[in-house]
Amino acid sequence: MKQESIEIQKLHHFVSGQRVPGTGNRFGDVYNPAFGVITRQVPLAGADEVRQAISVAEEAFPQWMATPVGRRAQLMFNFRDLVRAHIEELAELVSSEHGKTIEDAKGSITRGLEVVEFACGIPQLLKGEYSAGVASGVDSWGMRQPLGVCAGITPFNFPAMVPMWMFPLAIACGNTFVLKPSERDPSCPLRLAELMQEAGLPDGVLNVINGDREAVDALLDDERVQAISFVGSTPVGEYIYHRGTAHNKRVQALCGAKNHMVVMPDADMDQVTDAVLGAAYGSAGERCMAISVVVSVGDEPADRLIEQLIPRLDNLRVGPYTDPGTEMGPVINPAAKERIEGYIDKGVEEGAILVRDGRGIRVPGSENGCFVGATVFDHVTPDMCIYTDEIFGPVLGIVRVRSYDEAVQMISDNPYGNGTAIFTRDGDSAREFCDRVRIGMVGVNVPIPVPLAFHSFGGWKNSLFGDHAMHGPEGIRFYTRLKTITTRWPSGIKEGAVFNFKAGGEH
Repeated sequence: MKQESIEIQKLHHFVSGQRVPGTGNRFGDVYNPAFGVITRQVPLAGADEVRQAISVAEEAFPQWMATPVGRRAQLMFNFRDLVRAHIEELAELVSSEHGKTIEDAKGSITRGLEVVEFACGIPQLLKGEYSAGVASGVDSWGMRQPLGVCAGITPFNFPAMVPMWMFPLAIACGNTFVLKPSERDPSCPLRLAELMQEAGLPDGVLNVINGDREAVDALLDDERVQAISFVGSTPVGEYIYHRGTAHNKRVQALCGAKNHMVVMPDADMDQVTDAVLGAAYGSAGERCMAISVVVSVGDEPADRLIEQLIPRLDNLRVGPYTDPGTEMGPVINPAAKERIEGYIDKGVEEGAILVRDGRGIRVPGSENGCFVGATVFDHVTPDMCIYTDEIFGPVLGIVRVRSYDEAVQMISDNPYGNGTAIFTRDGDSAREFCDRVRIGMVGVNVPIPVPLAFHSFGGWKNSLFGDHAMHGPEGIRFYTRLKTITTRWPSGIKEGAVFNFKAGGEH
């Protein structure tokens, strides 16, 4: 596929139920990373365009808030069915702009649908609490009500799943929504918005604005936006958190990671090898829950893992998503490839042992593709940048420690706190690890401990800024606010005025 043979498609925004062309003169290039060619251009919205989308969402809010919760649930059922019916089309959009395999793209869409299915239960999820007779003739109850206009800022690595972690739940709770997807792969989020409209969503409830930092800042600064959800890198997430909260918004910013897998001497090495293959190299390592560090307790687990892993990597099929046999695709664009290969250079300079080198890989028929091969470093130490930095690519580092306690301390001391795992046959070690390690999501013989939609997703420390994790019960709390009502009706009993609080809840 040559660039001169590609007709570049112009993309759009989605506002008030219809496609809207950009009004400015700034555009971003969208690559097909499997072939290294530009296939689309996306308009980068200015602040005025963002404010217009917010106005549309604000205008739609009162009517949508008043929509019966059962009707909102039915719309989510409709949307779920439409996504299932269009999953081939959606997966093709994801793969053609991100590069991941078709099956990986389908899997990510399915994980997003789990949150949609959770949102289908919104009548149950929004049920309040009621207490009769809290005092003489007095009843109290609590209800959760929507915030208003909410916004989501989503990353390039999961252009279907992460938006579906946000807008379905926010909308089911009665909010309206402005989505700012990654400008690197915006086509799938735009298509999802069209499917929501087809499912019966009123105009203006869900709007999609493409853009870069100018669009992000406009969302952060506009007082009409009540809450911001973000998934992306830690520096950007911290910026969004501080700027958003400075404007009195709720912010949940899920950020970077450096996820460790502890391998105990008693671990099932076949299981460990399979886990590392999927967790380190799936989606070319471009996911915040990827395992990028194996912590070997003693030398034997590391030696056995390398012995079993390298032959598997030698047979790993790296190629474009158009090849059904492909197991690992490219990284997102040429800049990402250059950055990742720079980290491999740096790891060699710092003295780590390069067991398998993914630089300079050549894929026949995709010579211009953004491919980085599966890479393994051994004898990595915590002072090396390939340990400290989130590489976000198919690069695995193996750290050797002398004891279990040293492994736990190393993980707990890491400034990131997203996910971790331990592989062992010993229940006592596993239980103690879960209790002791200072990380938000923990797996036992599970390499990527992403919870299902009815639990909540979120890390600790520099992996999450804000008080609420994403989806599950935490998502409901984030997208609603509590209102508590206390009532008393005249009973004919004259008690006179009360000027002080009384014990036992009597007023």
